[in-house]
Amino acid sequence: MRDDLLMDRVVDLDEAAALLMERIACWRSAGLEVGEMTWRDWEAEWPQPLETDRARVNDPDSLGLVISGPAEAALWVVVFRGGWADVDFFVDLDDAGSLPASDIESAADFAARMDRWIVRVFGALGSLR
Repeated sequence: MRDDLLMDRVVDLDEAAALLMERIACWRSAGLEVGEMTWRDWEAEWPQPLETDRARVNDPDSLGLVISGPAEAALWVVVFRGGWADVDFFVDLDDAGSLPASDIESAADFAARMDRWIVRVFGALGSLR
């Protein structure tokens, strides 16, 4: 087992997943496709597999989600319990890249940022219908 000091526990990933679940129905009703959440286990042997079943992950260190929308727009997010996320997006050939996602202070902070990232990539959800 690796030293837990290498990854602080800033974001409760189970709480973050619950906050995402509260939003998924709204995103889907707005026409977005939401993939399954993926979990990575801190204690798993390298290369650490991604799991879609939370019960198979003893000590989660990341939570990922892919969201797709109209005209091939997409948002890829992986939040790490250490308080940062990898956030990549594609709107069109002239609007793609990564979004800043450091210093995340809590699951609630992550969820609020997620709301902003959704609007940044897909626009106001009411306009997708």
